[in-house]
Amino acid sequence: MSEKALRLGTRRSKLAMAQSGQVAEAVSQVTGRPVELVEITTYGDVSREALAQIGGTGVFVTALRDALLRGEVDFAVHSLKDLPTTQPAELVLAAVPVREDPRDAIVARDALKFTDLPRGARIGTGSPRRMAQLNAYARAHGLDIECVAIRGNVDTRIGYVRNGELDAVVLAAAGLNRIGRSDEATDYLSVDTVLPAPGQGALAIECTADDADLIAALGELDDPLTRAAVTAERSLLAALEAGCSAPVGALADLPPLSGPLERGDPHADEQTVKEMRLRGVVGTTDGTSLVQLSTTGPVPQTHDQAVALGRDLAARMLAQGAAGLMGERAQ
Repeated sequence: MSEKALRLGTRRSKLAMAQSGQVAEAVSQVTGRPVELVEITTYGDVSREALAQIGGTGVFVTALRDALLRGEVDFAVHSLKDLPTTQPAELVLAAVPVREDPRDAIVARDALKFTDLPRGARIGTGSPRRMAQLNAYARAHGLDIECVAIRGNVDTRIGYVRNGELDAVVLAAAGLNRIGRSDEATDYLSVDTVLPAPGQGALAIECTADDADLIAALGELDDPLTRAAVTAERSLLAALEAGCSAPVGALADLPPLSGPLERGDPHADEQTVKEMRLRGVVGTTDGTSLVQLSTTGPVPQTHDQAVALGRDLAARMLAQGAAGLMGERAQ
């Protein structure tokens, strides 16, 4: 490979630039080539509509993929949870690096924990998935909360708490970690309380399918356990025929390691584990109806095995009425 700089396509947000910068550094190390960031504005960045209204699926991804296909960038970095579940034939996910903390975090006034919020607390989130599970948890535990639909970047969302408009907001822990603001989280929601979005905390590094040298180089950053986990989660989402904005949560984890991995223990995945657990949830946003199931099987060794894990759980969830809880997104 020559010394010509590789062009990395990224969204312009502070979070996207931070995570792309981290990937650029890693790619530069494995290729020996400089990497330059090419900032691209996506439809999801400029639209002020709620994600559920504009469809959610692909709104942060399409412009990056178009730039790849036009040859304007050599590879792109996405938040994996933003990727549509159907992969275009012309593009390949060359690497899924080690996953960050998959949990959701709370940033609340007065450093409050979720369960300490006052009665009638207003909690901001743009995610129907979070609304469904927070409302269901509150209903089951006698809490009185109101989920308020919001959009915007991390600064905007935390600003609603700082200026007193909201009592708390929910954000992805991985995002706060990547921009160095994890100290602002006042609580973390256990995945036993709120399952994350499929792929949450993971990144996807994508390039064109015909660039064998670059695919091989980027593949050095791939983490097989993370890839197996997110493949199972996305397979569940696809089999439910739901998009990124549907109220679906999923997490494939390795039960003995789940705690250490959540805490960011860098040595956790050095242990040998033989089973992967996949959990899925679908619910109405008011939290009155949830279908929540799990399955455990051998750690998938192939893409097809990971896909099968997700499809099998989706079939069981659909048999229990999951499709009827996803509103108009259900097919």
